[in-house]
Amino acid sequence: MKYKLKNTIYLFFSLIVFSSCESEAEIKQRTAIEEQQRIELVAQNKKEAEEREYRVEQERVIKEKREEEERIEREEKLEKERKEQEIYNRYINNSLSTGATPYYYCFGDNNSCNDYGCSAIKVKTPANSDVVVTIKRNGEVYRHAYIKAGSQYTMQFPDGIYQAFFYYGKGWNPDKVMKETTCGLLEGGFIANEHFGKDSPQKLNNQVLTYELILQQNGNFSTSPSNPEEAF
Repeated sequence: MKYKLKNTIYLFFSLIVFSSCESEAEIKQRTAIEEQQRIELVAQNKKEAEEREYRVEQERVIKEKREEEERIEREEKLEKERKEQEIYNRYINNSLSTGATPYYYCFGDNNSCNDYGCSAIKVKTPANSDVVVTIKRNGEVYRHAYIKAGSQYTMQFPDGIYQAFFYYGKGWNPDKVMKETTCGLLEGGFIANEHFGKDSPQKLNNQVLTYELILQQNGNFSTSPSNPEEAF
């Protein structure tokens, strides 16, 4: 029993001696490794902290940019609505006289036809809409006239094939741009209840063609649908 205890004590003492026998060089190497690991860990933690801070800053910048864009968009929308309302209030009750030629600078005036072989187109407008009538010949506007609601007007021209277009609406805005033409910007248009209509080309020979325009209950006019590109 004493022998076994002696051997155990000797083994324990040998382990202590062995562990305490780490050389100074080994201690320095181990310490250097541990210091390098500590430095790397600190650097990694710093890098991760900087990356988190950068992401947070980027998210803040993006959020502020988005909020600024939304603010500008809201202000632009409100300004647009304000201007549209201002135009509406200014022109909603504005109207031209029957027979006026708002596009005379591009299409000319309505000259009378005194020669042999003349025809005419008479237009009667509905009670609730002013109308600008354009008469085309060979694809070009040959005559045009503004006709107030509930009125009528007659345009004369030499015999031939003509097509009538009708631009309905309320509230004449002289500055409204309708389209780009060969004579420049065509300006002048309605600000409310706009509709475009047309008839098929008609051959006239010493005739008076009469259009009585009626607004149907479903909102469609009695003429075929059209648009500014066709009508002007």
